Amino acid sequence: MAEFDIHRETVIKADPAQVQALIDDFHQWRKWSPWENLDPSMEREYSGADRGIGAHYAWHGNRKAGRGDMEITAITDDAIGIHLNFEKPWKASNQVRFEFIPQGDTTSVTWRMTGKQTGPMALIGKLIPMDKLVGKDFEKGLAQLKAALES
Repeated sequence: MAEFDIHRETVIKADPAQVQALIDDFHQWRKWSPWENLDPSMEREYSGADRGIGAHYAWHGNRKAGRGDMEITAITDDAIGIHLNFEKPWKASNQVRFEFIPQGDTTSVTWRMTGKQTGPMALIGKLIPMDKLVGKDFEKGLAQLKAALES
């Protein structure tokens, strides 16, 4: 079993509340998430709270999009915590955290995912580190989040 901590950051010309508004509402993820366009016919289900703690999002798509769900579990002025479960293409349960640091008229945003690789993913992780598997997706997502907020 191998533990991982993947994170990327960017600076966005927006205040933290504006950034949080696109993250704490799963309906808004279609504007910036790097995985939302992997399957044009992906099925999405929103339940629980409309936004914030208790908001729940499940998806089921093609082989690229896979299947899973996530729920917002914590919100503070400087962070949003999400519990993420993957069912396909492999089973995994990870913690995601978005961190916000105001810097004048900009906000530093860090997207972090932590977890443990078990079973087949532990073997794959020895050949291809998790950072290499999803790091570019985090970079793309942060660039799209930045574009959505700065346009």
